[in-house]
Amino acid sequence: MAKVKWGIISTANIGMAKVLPGMLKSRELEIVAISSRQLKTAKAAAAKLGIPKAYGSYEEMLADPEIEAVYNPLPNHLHVPLTMAAVAAGKHVLCEKPIALNAREARQLLRVPRGIHVAEAFMVRHATQWIEARKRVKAGEIGDVRAIQVLFSYFNRDPKNVRNMSDIGGGGLLDIGCYPITVSRYIFDAEPLRVAATIDFDPKFKTDRLMGGMADFGYGRHLDFTVSTQLAPFQRVQIMGTKGRIEIEIPFNAPPDAPNRLFVQGMDMNKGKWISMPVSDQYRLQAEAFGRVIRKKEKLKWGPGDAIQNMRIIDAFFKAGRTGRWEKV
Repeated sequence: MAKVKWGIISTANIGMAKVLPGMLKSRELEIVAISSRQLKTAKAAAAKLGIPKAYGSYEEMLADPEIEAVYNPLPNHLHVPLTMAAVAAGKHVLCEKPIALNAREARQLLRVPRGIHVAEAFMVRHATQWIEARKRVKAGEIGDVRAIQVLFSYFNRDPKNVRNMSDIGGGGLLDIGCYPITVSRYIFDAEPLRVAATIDFDPKFKTDRLMGGMADFGYGRHLDFTVSTQLAPFQRVQIMGTKGRIEIEIPFNAPPDAPNRLFVQGMDMNKGKWISMPVSDQYRLQAEAFGRVIRKKEKLKWGPGDAIQNMRIIDAFFKAGRTGRWEKV
């Protein structure tokens, strides 16, 4: 397969620290350019990562005919506008989560022309530990899965951080609450019917800093989760079945240089085993999978329709937090 040539929109930290180092490990792609609103910043990032070209504007990079695919890690309010600009330039786009600020904005992605691919960058769906967990669930190893429980938190009160800026899509639900929603849909292989939520807002930032949610998937199945931007750093996922459970040790920030692990337990709570997956980088795997779609080796599994559905669920959680009632999705 010919290498897919990528351009990177912005020098955002998620890209510089995690996604791009993972992509640079791959033999299936080549990062040929990176852009920033300041040429000096772009050149520094390019020099640091060994990227050949640096552009001082996003538009200039999108006009580069060598670039086939674009990774968009901009702040949330710029996801749809820059994704659509890249699409207009004939580029495929892998856009960071959440795909938009809300479902109405995300529906603009339905205008993407045939032959151009847009996907939301949920790397967990390409992570070996999650693929293994889903395989074991599908095989019935832990019986019928009835409950998924997620806790995901970090502490950030930096007023200059985009996660603490309410007007551009900051807050916990959009930043990390989207993960419990995505992985529960992935494991249940179903959609929630209704949701309930409690939300606490930071009085200064006006962002949701602590959020608890429950999603009813019908047939006696539910997701319950807590996410926070102002609690001790922690993350765990429990997948509970009628014959056992699976625990994902580091479900979302899986280390790229150490085995990813999951714990499998049957009906004896004093017995179980840790399963170590081979060392892998979920960001590399994500980019390679998107590349195979571009090269027509695979079909796109999670495109704009899936991303819009995720936003519909997020919108319902925000509404439930306001009304204090169960809200339909």
